[in-house]
Amino acid sequence: MNISATGVAAIRQREGYRLQAYRDVKGIPTVGVGHTGPEVRVGMWWTIAQVDATLANDLSRFVAAVNDVGVELTQNEFDACVSLAFNIGVGGFEGSSVVKQLKAGNKQAAADDFLMWEKPPSLRARREGERRQFLGEM
Repeated sequence: MNISATGVAAIRQREGYRLQAYRDVKGIPTVGVGHTGPEVRVGMWWTIAQVDATLANDLSRFVAAVNDVGVELTQNEFDACVSLAFNIGVGGFEGSSVVKQLKAGNKQAAADDFLMWEKPPSLRARREGERRQFLGEM
């Protein structure tokens, strides 16, 4: 399965789309759509083409992680899980209670467990949005 255009748009909205690198809430140099890495320096500028190509490349890792869960998901569920993985990382996602609930067949509990990932507190609205997306409410 792959992330939908709607799912990509939601991630862009949640992460922001910045051509100039900045420090995120944890102080990590970030550019584009939530991209971090050794090549990112605060103040550097990327082109739209660089941001879009990097986002596509970054998303491929998170799409693979969600596919590796091995559970049949709707498009909304899949997109929400990719968004969560994009934000908390592959390791965080793989070890999350969201994945444990999915593997146990408890999709409602998986949806509710999105809300456990709300630190810092500024992430609460994002998690509520991902939960609504997972449940097909948006």
